[in-house]
Amino acid sequence: MIALVIIVVGGFVVFAVFQIVGSYRRQASTGKEDLLGKTVEVKERLQPEGTVFYEGELWRAISASGNIEPGEEVVITKVTGLKLTVAKKTKE
Repeated sequence: MIALVIIVVGGFVVFAVFQIVGSYRRQASTGKEDLLGKTVEVKERLQPEGTVFYEGELWRAISASGNIEPGEEVVITKVTGLKLTVAKKTKE
């Protein structure tokens, strides 16, 4: 019985150590640095200012590529406060 408890507790400790080490190795994914390069959908026509939709939120945006119609996808190139600067997504 004691051996079984030692094995279970030892397994838990090994699991916890791997989880902790993995969390330290992962890069943080918050802040404006995480937004750069992301693809967003235009909700309100950008002429050059309008609204885009990203991960369930509406953001004010300025187009660096002229007028962009609703439904088009654009890429975030710059973040200034709570306003995004976006450019048309290039065809790959």
